[in-house]
Amino acid sequence: MAAPTPSASAPLLSIEHLKVEYHSAAGTVVAIPDLTLSIAPGESYGLVGESGCGKSTLLMAVMRHLGATGRIAGGRILFGGRDIAAAAETDLGDVRGRGISMVYQDPNAALNPTMKIGRQLMEVPMLHAGLDAGAAREEARRVLREVHLPDPDSVMQRYPHQLSGGQKQRVVIAMALLAKPQLLLLDEPTTGLDVTVEAAVLDLVGELRDRFGTALLYITHNLGVVAKVCERVGVMYLGDLVEEAPVRELFARPRHPYTRRLMACVPHLGGDKYTTSFLPIPGQPPGLSRRPPGCGFAPRCEGFVAGRCDRPVPEERAEPNHRIRCIRHREVDSFEGTSQGAVHPGRPGDTTILAAEHLAKVYDLGRPAFSARARKLIANDDLNFSARNGEIIAIVGESGSGKSTFARVLAGLQPASAGRLMVLGDDLSAKSARARTSDQLAQIQMVFQNPDATLNPSHSAGFPIARVLKKFGIVSGAKAIDARIDALFDMVRLPRALKRQRPGRLSGGQKQRVAIARAFAAEPSILVADEPVSALDVSVQAAIVNLLLQIQADRGTTIVFISHDLALVRHLADSVIVMYLGRVMEQGPVGRLFDPPYHPYTEALLSAVPVADPTVTQARIRLEGEIPSPIDVPKGCRFSGRCPRKLGPDCDTVPPPAREAGDGHVIYCHIPVEDLARLAPIVRHEKAGAAVA
Repeated sequence: MAAPTPSASAPLLSIEHLKVEYHSAAGTVVAIPDLTLSIAPGESYGLVGESGCGKSTLLMAVMRHLGATGRIAGGRILFGGRDIAAAAETDLGDVRGRGISMVYQDPNAALNPTMKIGRQLMEVPMLHAGLDAGAAREEARRVLREVHLPDPDSVMQRYPHQLSGGQKQRVVIAMALLAKPQLLLLDEPTTGLDVTVEAAVLDLVGELRDRFGTALLYITHNLGVVAKVCERVGVMYLGDLVEEAPVRELFARPRHPYTRRLMACVPHLGGDKYTTSFLPIPGQPPGLSRRPPGCGFAPRCEGFVAGRCDRPVPEERAEPNHRIRCIRHREVDSFEGTSQGAVHPGRPGDTTILAAEHLAKVYDLGRPAFSARARKLIANDDLNFSARNGEIIAIVGESGSGKSTFARVLAGLQPASAGRLMVLGDDLSAKSARARTSDQLAQIQMVFQNPDATLNPSHSAGFPIARVLKKFGIVSGAKAIDARIDALFDMVRLPRALKRQRPGRLSGGQKQRVAIARAFAAEPSILVADEPVSALDVSVQAAIVNLLLQIQADRGTTIVFISHDLALVRHLADSVIVMYLGRVMEQGPVGRLFDPPYHPYTEALLSAVPVADPTVTQARIRLEGEIPSPIDVPKGCRFSGRCPRKLGPDCDTVPPPAREAGDGHVIYCHIPVEDLARLAPIVRHEKAGAAVA
């Protein structure tokens, strides 16, 4: 079955009434009941929705990779007019290569760790185009240049573990493009990447699409990515396509209650916690075996009406290109958002409880063979900042900037090498967790990016909380401990019955809530949150952020929030520290860091944020190269080697001065503040030409 050549007027991919089932010993469940969509040649189509809504299942159905338990139970998948769903397995080889290629969320799933990159790339043209090894090597070298990987020969000689995350994702894209596909399927290809790397990958995909006319089917939960790269968008829930429209129309006027709630969970650069509140979606999506009758979203919808919403829902069109599956979409303004539980965030106090003074963390790597000089890795260098009681201070920067190293020093997981770390009047810089008193340990607690790092899969969800309560003597006695666990589960809004469940039976959002309850069980003064929501759906992320804000307001806890998501930081934080290669580049009140003057590195980070609004224009400042090695840091400004506004040799050799920009806003840069203030804002509305506030 050769890859088809579609006509310009016909859809490249047409999915008609698709039904996908999974079979097991427990019975049959329907993952996709009846889905119809089409993609034109060269079109970029985005598919959004929460985890479990069927996005990845749809991609696997298109690729016919549903595994032993999945099957296409009905409908057609037409690619260039030919039905993939009905094709024999032996006829799908050309379609899976030259017709359709796929880029996975985790590049490690597509790369063999035991083979060099060059050999893996060469397999594609050798298999699909019949090239010999020499010609295949030239093709691999060419496509690596196409995806802007420097020194292709060096990359081809490396193993996957010798590349960064962004480099591996570019290799996977190169691998997908080697077969010159007509349709490229992208399954969350930028999740887990730094915001700057994500922006570079998105630019690369758009550039290659323009050059080769490749159509894109892009699945993601990041609405900012959809606004940036897609022309049309479909919204999936429980296997149904509940809304579909051109991107601008959907963002301007979402009609389905589920779409509107997703939009209400997205952070924007133009608001903060005092002016806007997230509106999380209540409840959880039901399991596939418990699909409700009628509208799948009905149990979570504020507009549910018995006798209407629990019956089969016909598809309607609000506009010629706007499809909606909701019986009440014309009434949505009358009921949506009426029960919004607004969060009332606290405000910082006047007491300084945390202060880093010339803090440094340097790792001694020893002396390599045949070298007279010992090597040192500088993770943190001359950090100076403070936090007040009840303040949320965000630390942002790319991977390798030193954010998590500071968190580990603060929590006592590693001692500092120099400077002071004052916490509630005590210098904890040189004290590891073992050397700290019980009170000092209790005062600083962490919430990690991956809650599985906190929760033992062999014990119940309530076990780590009980362990903290006993260790720090918060309460004693089985009944008192159990009552305290119940109160903490109430605080994080989890059913008390879940305390007896093992973590494997909880969702990602539920596990993160348990981790938060465990951290607050010690009644800390400082909570260190290291990327606590980066791996969660946007709706779960919004609920966790609201939860943190409410608990923080009630308890007056200081939160050190580590993130690379500047839109989320804009919403959550009171002050921000921007770090690069172990040094502070800029710090100040959160509102001051999102408008000029800002450091060129902050400017580049802002330009990389996917803005969930297609009606704004965003300046593009793409950083070239990788962060330098912390073993051999520049003598001057750490950012000088990648800075698009570099002044001259002084940037390379002279440490930058601290320039005061007012209200505690400090920029460490050779460029005068007056010149930085004249920079154009990164984000502007297209029509008005005004900067987003």
